[in-house]
Formats: sequence, C-alpha cells, structure tokens
Amino acid sequence: MAKRDYYEVLGVARTATEAEIKQAYRRLAMKFHPDRNPGNAEAEASFKEAKEAYEVLSEAGKREAYDRFGHAGVDPAAGAGRGGPGFDPGSAFGDIFGDVFGDIFGGGRRGRSTVFRGADLRYELALDLEQAVFGDTVNITVPNIASCDTCGGSGAKPGTSPVTCRTCEGAGQVRVAQGFFSIQQTCPACRGSGKTIEQPCGGCQGRGRVQRSKTLAVKVPPGVDNGDRIRLTGEGEAGHNGGPPGDLYVEIAVRPHAIFERDGADLSCAVPVSFGAAALGGSITVPTLGGEVTLKIPAETQSGKVFRLRGKGVKPVRGREPGDLFCRVEVETPVNLTSEQKRLLEAFNEALTAGGDRHRPRSRSWLDGVKRFFENMVKDSPSH
Repeated sequence: MAKRDYYEVLGVARTATEAEIKQAYRRLAMKFHPDRNPGNAEAEASFKEAKEAYEVLSEAGKREAYDRFGHAGVDPAAGAGRGGPGFDPGSAFGDIFGDVFGDIFGGGRRGRSTVFRGADLRYELALDLEQAVFGDTVNITVPNIASCDTCGGSGAKPGTSPVTCRTCEGAGQVRVAQGFFSIQQTCPACRGSGKTIEQPCGGCQGRGRVQRSKTLAVKVPPGVDNGDRIRLTGEGEAGHNGGPPGDLYVEIAVRPHAIFERDGADLSCAVPVSFGAAALGGSITVPTLGGEVTLKIPAETQSGKVFRLRGKGVKPVRGREPGDLFCRVEVETPVNLTSEQKRLLEAFNEALTAGGDRHRPRSRSWLDGVKRFFENMVKDSPSH
C-alpha cells in the first residue's frame, strides 16, 4: 500500500515552519496515542504514521531529501535506486567507468575503504508528565550490536590478525579480462576489504561484532515534550572494521495525565464546582504541578468559564518563560438527593421561575435563538 504524503499526514502545508510541524504532530500524538486508545488498531496505525512523518519533516536534511525525491528520498531501500540521501551521481558514474575502463585510464582504483560508521539507533522513552516537566534520570536497556571484546572488533582469533588477501593482494578488487577490456570487480575472497581472516574469533565467528544489551542512564532535561529527542553520542551500533560507532536518539513520548492536558508550555484542567459555589461565589483549591493554589470563584459563574493562572504551566526546555494553567469550571449537578433536599430544590426552582428570565440569562438567550431559527425556517419555506 502506497504511503500517504507526510505533509498530508500531519495536516500542514509544505511551507510549514518547524514549530507548526511539531505542534501538528503533538496534536495527533495526543489523539492517537495507544495509551488513550487501548486495543484500537486504527489509532495505533495513525500514531505510527504521524510519528514517521514527524521524524522526516522535523529534520532539515531529511525534509530536504523528501521535498526533492518524495518517499524515495528518505527510504534507504528506495534511495539506492533513485537518488535518495547519500546518492552521489559522480560516484555512481565513477564506479561504472572505473570498473569498465580502469586499465585504459590508468589502472583503476586501488582498494576500497571498508571502514564504516555504525548505524544510528532510536529508542522511544515513555515519561510521566511530571518527569517531562521537572526532568529526571531514567535507566533504559537497549539491544545493540557492539564491538567484540574477545577480538577487539578485528574478527580474528586472539593472538592472530587479519592477513592480506592472497587473491587481490590487498587491493580489494580483481581485474577480469573480457575481450579488449579489463574489468575491475570486487574481490570475491575478501569482499573488497583487502584482508582475510584465517583463524576467526570464537566469540563473534569472525564478524567482529556481537549482539548484546546495555543499560544507559538518560538525563532528561526539564520541559521536554512529545517528539523531543535526546542524542547520546557514540551509543549506537558499533562500526565496521574499526569504524566509529553510531549515535542513539532517545525520542520522548509523554503519557496522558489523569488531571492535566498539555499544549506546549500551557496546561489545562477541568475543575468541578458545586452549584452553590458557582451561584454564590467562593474559593476552591485547585492542583498545579507545583502544589495546590486557591482559586477565587466569582458569584454567578457559569459552567465552561476558564480561569487563567499565569506562570503555572511548563517552563520549556529551550529557555522561555513558563506557560500558564487554564482551569475550566464545570458546575456539578448534585446526585443522591434526600427527600428534604429535593423539597428544598423544588421550592428554590419555583422561586426562580416566579422571578422570570432574569435569573437565567443563558436560557433566555438560547430561547431567543431557537425562536429566530424557526422564524427563519418559516420565511424560507416554499409557501412564503
């Protein structure tokens, strides 16, 4: 099945800024996160699709390759044939003409470097909101390919060393005469390395690398959010033939919180308020990540009213002022009433009704809207 356009997945324009891309991904991650949609395969697929799109569009190099070549530009398998990242046209033509016309133009190349940097790894680290806001040090266990301790990564049995390949004499390539041409090919004996291992290491069977797991302490800075990445230099896969190791990228995924929802540096929460407190006013205690605070509720507060507590949000990881906490009032309807309480409420309701609409401003405006709606329907009917 063909992949969707990454910009379409995130719902942003191709000219979107880095901040807009991050905000779009955060919104989708909160919506489709598996913790919020347990057992929902479609939500999990949407979450993975959004993450894949964000990983490409949040990196300048990958985004440029994607804009030029589409999915082929960021897919290593596709890029090998269609000019993705790392594709060098000059190198490609050099390989062709160097192999075919090597003898004619001076004997071709001598040896091809087989020292490669190890692959980068990615690890998703799930954090509670408090850990993301205040920072933490978290131990993670990462499956990894590491250099063999027995042979030091050489692949040769301890006390021995790789020897110069007898087939190509260390060149890494051999020449095969075909008619008028002498064609260079990768040496089949050493596979281009120029060396062979006569006595392989028993620990890695001559590969120089082994599969193992390692535990790392990840220092999470305060203020991280969904999609942020922490780079651990040199903690990726071991390199080939003595090459440097890759890096480990720890990607942050913040778990949904029981009370707060996060939007960048801001937090929001619902605050239940009794009918009496909403009508008469008063003070209530509300939670913040820094402790409890007192919120004053004015008299006649309506359900849905939002109060802003400045500076009670999150201080972003990249040095701005803390965000705000938005408390949304939800007037709570009393339940499990006694007979006496019901009697008092009925009397209270009768007193409100006797006072007309002045005690119920929202009901009056709603009824006025309903009246206008039906009047417009009558005017627009075919018989008028």
